[in-house]
Amino acid sequence: MVADRIISGRQPPGAARWRRAGSLAAAWVTAVCHATAAHAASVTVTDDLGATVTLPAPARRLVSLAPHLTELLFAAGAGEYVVGTDDASDFPVAARRLPHVGSSSALDHERLVALRPDLVVAWGSGNPPRLLAHLQRLGVPVFRVEARRFDDVAASLRKLGQLAGTRPQAQARAEAFDNEVQALRTRYAGRTPLRTFHAIWMQPLMTVNGEHLISQALELCGARNVFAGARALTPQVGAEDVLAADPDVVTMSTPGDGAATAQLPRSLQGLRAVRDGAVVAVSPDTLHRASDRIVQGARELCEKLDTVRQRRR
Repeated sequence: MVADRIISGRQPPGAARWRRAGSLAAAWVTAVCHATAAHAASVTVTDDLGATVTLPAPARRLVSLAPHLTELLFAAGAGEYVVGTDDASDFPVAARRLPHVGSSSALDHERLVALRPDLVVAWGSGNPPRLLAHLQRLGVPVFRVEARRFDDVAASLRKLGQLAGTRPQAQARAEAFDNEVQALRTRYAGRTPLRTFHAIWMQPLMTVNGEHLISQALELCGARNVFAGARALTPQVGAEDVLAADPDVVTMSTPGDGAATAQLPRSLQGLRAVRDGAVVAVSPDTLHRASDRIVQGARELCEKLDTVRQRRR
């Protein structure tokens, strides 16, 4: 249901495999530096966690470590340079044919290094820091992306386009994305506010706080996240907390509104929103991925929340 949810996976490869990965890394780093330094200008970009990443030339062998990052790379015009992805990357269709390097939380370092990447694009809050630190010790450049606002998504497109040498395509997509977001903001400005609980997981029951991009999508639609003030980005909440919040609407990402109501725990079936039929489902492949396609999820969310408003008149 949560398209980019971090799940437990196998432990990282053992020390022997890491040593082999280190040997491979040393070989390709030397080759890449000699091959590119003589004829291409370097590229320097600051990632979303404040680290400066410098490449001797635009990246021509990219590995993505999360589905939304894969989507962003393709949207930025760098799809032809992506040589590997995480196991869950499934959009666009071309991404399904690429080699996999493990899950978001359990990478196969040897397989990844064997792909000879110029750059690994990582998820700032989703890929464990220790795994990324190990890649950096092997000499693999890592660029971390962490979008918390719609503006961040557009900025990520531009940065990835700079890193891959595809600035014109990335800039065009970023501008189109900004225009799509602004169109939604204009259309739904002034709508009657709806106090909303958004469920991203059922067991345990989890939601998002006001810093999460999904919460930004709710605001775009004129909704108010009842757990916006929570400290954690994706806090676990109890059924009693949701009942006390008494939201006007329950939203989640799952196929079909009817299926959404059925998936709610029995302890939440007494919510006023459930009794009123104000349970909204949105595709998890759009709303739960911080790629440029989130604007599609936001559009679907806004339209369905408007339907709730119309029923309440």
